[in-house]
Amino acid sequence: MKTILIPTDFSDNAWNTISFAMQFLKGERCTFYFLHTYTPAFYRMDYMLGGPEFSAIPDKGVDASIEGLEKTLKAVKAKFGNAKHIYETVSAFNILTDEINSLTEKKDIDLIIMGTQGVSGVKEIFLGTNAVHVIGKASIPVLVIPSGYGYKPIERILFSADYESNYNDKDLHSAIEIAKMSHAEITVLHMKEAHDLTIAQEQNKAFLGRCLAQVPHRFIEESGAYDPARIITYLEKHNYGLLVMMKRKHSLFERVMTRQHVDQVGFHVQLPFLVIPDTHNSAKSRLK
Repeated sequence: MKTILIPTDFSDNAWNTISFAMQFLKGERCTFYFLHTYTPAFYRMDYMLGGPEFSAIPDKGVDASIEGLEKTLKAVKAKFGNAKHIYETVSAFNILTDEINSLTEKKDIDLIIMGTQGVSGVKEIFLGTNAVHVIGKASIPVLVIPSGYGYKPIERILFSADYESNYNDKDLHSAIEIAKMSHAEITVLHMKEAHDLTIAQEQNKAFLGRCLAQVPHRFIEESGAYDPARIITYLEKHNYGLLVMMKRKHSLFERVMTRQHVDQVGFHVQLPFLVIPDTHNSAKSRLK
């Protein structure tokens, strides 16, 4: 049984993400938690002491949250009702990232699925503020669905790797499970820069191969800088259905997150991407 957390703000984009998740996991036994968080327009003392249930004054945010979740649940059951799926709703007076981390621990969440806001109107970054914060603070994998992306079966997965991580089965579990579920092949892409792989990188690559032995996979090397725009060009050229990135210092994901004026370099991910945490130190750290 997989346990999936889907944050929602009741927007069209949030519904698009839910629709993707329902189709993507239609053959799997899952418990879905639909989460909506809210805060009052003004922080009153009674809220600060105990939240809305402690307050004697009604707050419209509470009613809107519960009503929105009820409508979402009704719509999901009407369109995607699945005997393999269990649906739960969570309305919380909390900051989104804090509530997600709390639920992750309490409900033993396996995967977070959320959408992006799209490029238009987003000053901070192409993902949108909520997605950036959730990915940055999440302790579990986050599957991000681009704004307006319609569901398509995932047949090929691209895993961008620099072999600087001490890979392990736990970190890679979500990517491997998606590959198994989708009967997809994983391509591990390494952008070869000026120098050959270090001994530590060679060891990490070999161990990664052992971790991926249970699914079809292959290793590809391309010459050039380890640059986000080059990865996206490769994705588009070879028609992949999912990009996998590890979240750690100096990784592709960090380069994307810290890049200024993302729209100018063309890093607009038009397909789902999975960000997985790196729970081990990098190879460089081990060598010190």
